[in-house]
Amino acid sequence: MRRALPALLAGLIVLAALVAGIALGGHPDRLPGFLRSALVGDGQTQVVREAIDKVHSDYYREIPKNELADAAITGIVKSLDDRFSNYLSPKDYAQFRDDTDNAYEGIGMAVVKVGRGLRVATVYDGTPAKRAGIERGDIILTAAGKRLAGKAGQHATDLIKGPPGTSVRLSLLHNGKVRRISVDRARVTVPVVASALKTRDGVKLGVVRLATFSAGAHAEVADALKRLLKKGARGFVFDLRSNGGGLVSEAQAIGSEFLKGGTIVTTRGRAVPTETLRAIGTPVVPRRDPVVVLVDENTASASEIVTGALQDRHRATVVGTHTFGKGVFQQILDLHNGGALDLTAGQYFTPSGRNLGGRGVHTGAGIKPDVHARDNPKTPRDEALVKALGVLAGKLK
Repeated sequence: MRRALPALLAGLIVLAALVAGIALGGHPDRLPGFLRSALVGDGQTQVVREAIDKVHSDYYREIPKNELADAAITGIVKSLDDRFSNYLSPKDYAQFRDDTDNAYEGIGMAVVKVGRGLRVATVYDGTPAKRAGIERGDIILTAAGKRLAGKAGQHATDLIKGPPGTSVRLSLLHNGKVRRISVDRARVTVPVVASALKTRDGVKLGVVRLATFSAGAHAEVADALKRLLKKGARGFVFDLRSNGGGLVSEAQAIGSEFLKGGTIVTTRGRAVPTETLRAIGTPVVPRRDPVVVLVDENTASASEIVTGALQDRHRATVVGTHTFGKGVFQQILDLHNGGALDLTAGQYFTPSGRNLGGRGVHTGAGIKPDVHARDNPKTPRDEALVKALGVLAGKLK
């Protein structure tokens, strides 16, 4: 019985401490120092919570705690100096998940971040952007009355998106002159794969363009390649211009349509195990059929993985300009508030051991093309594609 009494007292003390922690957990400044450390974490965590509490209670106007928490997380991610890492608020994360079906509510264009705003990389057919006369190469300067210069890419594009049937006012730089237009928003479905059969010097050549490495993209690429082979295509241009990447697993599967066995990419990170992804299955395109990969400065991430693998293993000739130079990959980490961290988790390396990024997460040299070609966005002719088809045809003579 005497042995049970100390145990009972210890249990009551622990229970009391837990009750106090629950009761005062939202106000750690009211706890005694020794209990504060035990119940609410280390000193650094305490300071963050204390700051949020003091702003919430003492600032001249009331700010909800969830907004302060969002701001704190945003600040943490911003301090990483990593433009590839982002905090997705619960609202942003819900929108992100809704957009994974390759459909979104916007005006129908793909853009890339530049100093003055957003540069138009692609305008999709049959969309409000196309009808409004927006063209590839235009720079969107303002959206909904707000300047886009200096804004994060996600924030800038969010200003353009909105409910179908509403409109957004844009100012854009077009052929050196500023245009101001109003564009209706609509539910836009982005085509993942487009393909065509071309004839050059009497030889049939297939062109397959991939917009993004989204879930299931490899099946669409395989179907397009098979259709073109049945039509007599003897070589292929794989167009990855303005493709910002996507899923590494899709890069592995798509690289496998051209390669039999062997390494496609190796990934390494602190919290993720080192992994070498290899080509799987039987390639759709036989080794005898030449391949050209067409790239530009907006070819990034998973696109660079596939391009690098095909170049390193001497399976394809790369035509175009230096690619973007992103040598890192991200992971989505769910948070308890319904938001998520889109956090850089590691680096990737091509079969020859190249990392295409710069120091840390900074942009690197990317992939140097074997043959330089650049399209002039001011002409209706696609000069880079013409060059790629010429290189491909030359391999079949």
